[in-house]
Order: sequence, then structure tokens, then C-alpha cells
Amino acid sequence: MINVLLAEDHQIVRNGIKNVLEAGGVFRIIGEASTGTEVLKLINEGAYPDIVLADMNMPGMNGIELAENLKQSAYQNIKMVFLTMFDSENYLLDAFKSGARGYLLKNISTDELLFALTHIYHNNQYICSDLAVRIFHLVYDRMMTPECPVDFSKRETEVLSLIAQGYTNKEIADKLFTSRRTVEGHRHAMINKANVRNSAELIRFAVKNSLID
Repeated sequence: MINVLLAEDHQIVRNGIKNVLEAGGVFRIIGEASTGTEVLKLINEGAYPDIVLADMNMPGMNGIELAENLKQSAYQNIKMVFLTMFDSENYLLDAFKSGARGYLLKNISTDELLFALTHIYHNNQYICSDLAVRIFHLVYDRMMTPECPVDFSKRETEVLSLIAQGYTNKEIADKLFTSRRTVEGHRHAMINKANVRNSAELIRFAVKNSLID
């Protein structure tokens, strides 16, 4: 039997999760809480779970703070798992930095929830499939997108943006409080860096390499 302490501040949601977990006879809910502080209180009073399944966003002590408290205490062997609506990779990173062993979104299927908790119980880590696939595509896209072959300075990029908007050298000089000759120098420098023949090709190069919108 896998003992779970459930932390969720919405009771109707907590009841639903409890029913799902206890239906199969593998998991047992040994405590329920609506805040991180209540979780620590229950554990200190003797409710020692294998897994704490908690929402990320709770009043008072939130899930991240709870995970950090558990990691730094005598209860660091308790496996912290988040079940949350927050589907950002930044929250995911914060969760694992805080000591969490799993990160699950609330739209997860019942089968995946049961599999994930069992997997985590056996000393593994787990990210729900929807989020894992999304992160994979982010990493893949970054790896497959070639880096821009040139490095324009901040001022060159400003000049380039204004060129793309159709401003003349004089108009650009007035906007940037510099001389027309300086603007023309930036233009020629960028043309040489990009190895193109004229301003039109420079703009196409910049758009292709996401230097300007």
C-alpha cells in the first residue's frame, strides 16, 4: 500500500483525487490538507506518507515552500509530487529545484496519474506526458534553428529597424540624435557583415534571421 498525503485547497477537487486514488486499492490517503503548513503539521503529528501530492498554488505556504521545507528536514525521504494547473516550464524547473520528484498537470488522465505516482514511489522522477512533449519540442526547435551568422550591435539593430520601416538616412539620424554619415556607416557595416549587396537584401537577411520583425 502506498501512503499519500493530499494537499489541495479546493475540497471538491481533493475529494475527487482521493476517490480516484483509493479506488484501485494500491493507494491510501492518510491525511488531507489545504495548505503547506497543514501538511507539515500532520507529518509532525505522525502522519508519515510515502508521497505528498500537492497543488502548486495554496494559501499561506505554497507548494514550492512546502517542498523546500521537506527537503531540508528529517522528512526528506518523503516524495513530493505536484498536481497543478501551472503548465509553464519555469514552474517545472522551480519545482524540481525545490526537491520535487514529479510534476503533473490537472488535465492528466486517471491512468497516467496512477502510473506516475507508482513510478515515483519506486524512486523515479516523472513529468506528465503533455508537458514532457511540449518541452521536447521547445528543445528540438532551439537545436534545429540555426544561429544568426552575424552579430549586429545594439545601435546597428536600431538603425536596421528604422531602415526596414522606410526611414531615410537623415530621418534615422534625427531620431537617433546622430549624424547622417554615422547612419550611413552603420548601414554599410551591416551590409558587409551580412555579405549582401544592398539595403533590400539586408532587410531580407534580417527578417530571415529574426533580427527584426
